[in-house]
Amino acid sequence: MRHLLFAVILLPGLASAEIYRWTDASGQVHFSERPQAGAQQVEVKPQVVERDEATREREQRAEQFFDARRQEQAQAERKAADARGERQKQCNTLRGNLAQLRDGAKFYRVDGKGERQYYSDGEIDAARRKLTAEISEHCG
Repeated sequence: MRHLLFAVILLPGLASAEIYRWTDASGQVHFSERPQAGAQQVEVKPQVVERDEATREREQRAEQFFDARRQEQAQAERKAADARGERQKQCNTLRGNLAQLRDGAKFYRVDGKGERQYYSDGEIDAARRKLTAEISEHCG
């Protein structure tokens, strides 16, 4: 398709080109864009290529295939961008949790009676190590 477009763009330039023909002293025929002594101008007509129905159908199917491929690529790029955004959001959450642990906030869980049970220093250290490992694994 690109070649056809390129040829269509060049046709007006080719149609306006002047070609000259002359024969040298040894009888050899030459063609040039510059006139020589005794040269005759030659009219050059561009060749019109007619495509049959099968060729037009093949071109149309190829164009549909490439359009579908471009749409698939765009969809894959959007999906990858969404995944990167989600991973970035998770990393921000993990970093925020780690920052809270470093700031010395008190963490607790609620037991079956509805009472708060605060985490021990060992549990907080274990949580800090776990968050650091997850950040290094998932967030680089």
